[in-house]
Amino acid sequence: MIRTNLPAHMFLDGRNVPYQRLSFPPETGKGAANVAQALGYNESQMVKTLLFETGEGEHVLVMLGGDKNAISGNLKRAIGSRDIRLAAPDKVIEVTGYAIGSIPPFHWQPPGFRTFVDACLMDEEVLGVGVGVWGQEIMIAPEELAGVTGATVANLSSNQEST
Repeated sequence: MIRTNLPAHMFLDGRNVPYQRLSFPPETGKGAANVAQALGYNESQMVKTLLFETGEGEHVLVMLGGDKNAISGNLKRAIGSRDIRLAAPDKVIEVTGYAIGSIPPFHWQPPGFRTFVDACLMDEEVLGVGVGVWGQEIMIAPEELAGVTGATVANLSSNQEST
């Protein structure tokens, strides 16, 4: 099997960040639940990478567990804007260089680009993130993911107040 070094792999390798490469059948149905099942992990461990835009024109990356949805108030508080929305598919490609479904959470961001990770992901043993090619996944420790992305850890999906 030929191992292709994608930009996401080279980014992590260049920073000596430990990770594991996994693959799943490309015909696997879209969505974190299907990827989790194909790889033998829980849906909560598969990271959804979502691009949001603010009314001020800023784009931010938000990482959530595959089984979670962001609570609007929590997201607005973390980002610091009351006017946020998911970026349109064509805007996602323009900003990230990737189509929705396998957006890597690192390597494409310009300096100053803000990234947020849901606090509950930090409780997982390992997380799966896309590499930009459907059928490929990177398994990485939560602390490594937060560190390499410079992400702000915030409660994005729980109704409970963070302490």
